[in-house]
Amino acid sequence: MALINVPAREIHCKIVYYGPGMCGKTTNLQYIHSQVSGEHKGNLLSIATETERTLFFDFLPIDIGKVRGFQTRFHLYTVPGQILYERTRIAVLNGADGVVFVADSQRDKLEENVRSLRELAVNITKQNKKFQEFPVVLQYNKQDMPNALPVQVLDRYLNSLHWQRFEAVAPQGKGVFDTLKAISKLVISKL
Repeated sequence: MALINVPAREIHCKIVYYGPGMCGKTTNLQYIHSQVSGEHKGNLLSIATETERTLFFDFLPIDIGKVRGFQTRFHLYTVPGQILYERTRIAVLNGADGVVFVADSQRDKLEENVRSLRELAVNITKQNKKFQEFPVVLQYNKQDMPNALPVQVLDRYLNSLHWQRFEAVAPQGKGVFDTLKAISKLVISKL
């Protein structure tokens, strides 16, 4: 839930990048961090294992300027995608104002995407929120891979609620800021 500090005229919103392991959540934040100018971002904090997989979460604060006279900051988080870290995903998701669901477009990852999206729906519902009304944007990452599924197929399995969705190649930045802008607008509109 957004933190609104009226005397200081500040709004802090939490956006969580959610999805299966190795789908590109951390790569999204790394790309955003590399492109946003220094005065508009904080440090990218990442707690990773020895093999560079997210252990707890990644965190990147960015300042988007004023919205209706309030200085607005987004706190971007990722969750660990590995199956054994479900409790960590629940903890990181707590208090989120919006979610970017990052799907790995590769054919052999479809089942993992579906399982992760179902888990997201359950976890949001457990927080007494209506999943169908919760701000979610889909990102179909790894569209550059030779075994990437077409968007229409991904939509059939992942987008029954007709969310905004973007094709992406996160290391190259394709779709990264389009996705961030879309979820930012959704979150701001809910305030």
